[in-house]
Amino acid sequence: MANLTQLRMLEDLNGFLLIDKPAGIPFASVVKAVKRNFNLVKVGHGGSLDAMATGLLVLIVGDANKFANDLMAADRSYEGTMKLGLVTNTHDIYGEKTGGGAVPSSGLAEKIAAVLPEFKGDIFQTESRYCSIRKEGSAAYEIADTGDHKPFRAHVYRLKVAQAEGPTDALAFETKVSKSVLVKTLVNDFGRMLGCGAALATIRRTQLGKFSVMDAIPYDKLLTTELDDFSSCVLPVAKAFA
Repeated sequence: MANLTQLRMLEDLNGFLLIDKPAGIPFASVVKAVKRNFNLVKVGHGGSLDAMATGLLVLIVGDANKFANDLMAADRSYEGTMKLGLVTNTHDIYGEKTGGGAVPSSGLAEKIAAVLPEFKGDIFQTESRYCSIRKEGSAAYEIADTGDHKPFRAHVYRLKVAQAEGPTDALAFETKVSKSVLVKTLVNDFGRMLGCGAALATIRRTQLGKFSVMDAIPYDKLLTTELDDFSSCVLPVAKAFA
């Protein structure tokens, strides 16, 4: 139970909380848990993160929420892995298989090099109508039908795919993109151009604007933080934009 001094301190707290989110937890559950555990009145976020994703989740505390739109518009970076030879209706490995072909047993590196230039600069994407979600308290991913979506333009600053040494059905990648890019759709489109299909297997957000996951606190560790120490975890607005 928080005492009066602690409550007053938390009421006056404004800034950014950088969290390293684990896989399997909906980002909304993280927001709810932080708000409840630390008796916070106003908590926003700088961009959602799928349940399957790990990495940087920026929560916005108090009056710092006036900067939410700036964070939402910021570029972001990810690293992850894709599974070749698989196409799903959600563009990730948790969806229903809808296709996929044989992964080239030779010449894969050359095919990747030929395709990569198509994924730099402005691109057009169409979000899948199906989305894999994990509800709070659920042990499994469910598939939700979100309806048809229209194509939209986005921007890819960088997409690097690890060199394949010998036959493989998994590739590591890293990318820096604009706010609107759907990485799982990027992977789906990349696999389609390779000719064998690909689905997102893992994803980790490493950067959002000027914030880095290297400065984030692991979610489990945050939940064990004492109230008296919580304010030290929140990055003041002045320091964040220094």
